[in-house]
Amino acid sequence: ARPPRRAASASVHVRSSALPPSLSKSAAAYLSSAPSGGAHVLPDLPYDYSALEPAVSAETMELHHSKHHNTYVTNLNASLEKLDAAASAGDASAIIGLQGALKFNGGGHVNHSLFWENLCAKGSSEAPTSGPLKEAIDARFGDFEAMKKEVSAMTVGVQGSGWGWLGFDAKTGRIEAATCPNQDPLHATTGLVPLLGIDVWEHAYYVDYRNVRPNYVNAIWDVVDWSKVEERLVAAAAK
Repeated sequence: ARPPRRAASASVHVRSSALPPSLSKSAAAYLSSAPSGGAHVLPDLPYDYSALEPAVSAETMELHHSKHHNTYVTNLNASLEKLDAAASAGDASAIIGLQGALKFNGGGHVNHSLFWENLCAKGSSEAPTSGPLKEAIDARFGDFEAMKKEVSAMTVGVQGSGWGWLGFDAKTGRIEAATCPNQDPLHATTGLVPLLGIDVWEHAYYVDYRNVRPNYVNAIWDVVDWSKVEERLVAAAAK
């Protein structure tokens, strides 16, 4: 097994004077994001792989979680180890070269961790009929069905691979629909705080829906945990 990655402080201060301040700060931020144990880990799901059927099959869930998400975690940890070494050596070129892998795999880990929390068994998914989430949806979209229609259209329309999002705009106090390509994290890309994400990489739906992305997006609404979405909204609005 690979030994735990060194603590961030061990690397960033060794040769930080040899690095441009922006690179030193970026490296420190990435390294300090790791859990106290030194490495990111694949989160356990709060439900069985079969819990989301028929919207999402157990086969898709197992592949998506144990293979695809796990790969992002593995590659993120490997990239952080390389970053640690590059920061220790004051190697600016190596740090710059790692930015793409860190963004892609870090974003994949962040996005998927949030995605699993978004979901619940079909019988537990209840659209809000009152409260802050319903009020925010009505204020921005008119009503719940209009919100679903706009978010679905944007999500289905993502070119290639990416994500559809419902996010909170701290500047306006409103929620907004957005999309991001690849594994780009919503907040880092747009400034919106993520409330609900829909993964439209083909690995999220191809086993169940083949290339018919609209059917998958339509079905995913049946297994959204709206209590979690509202919890995120309340937390974001309180900051």
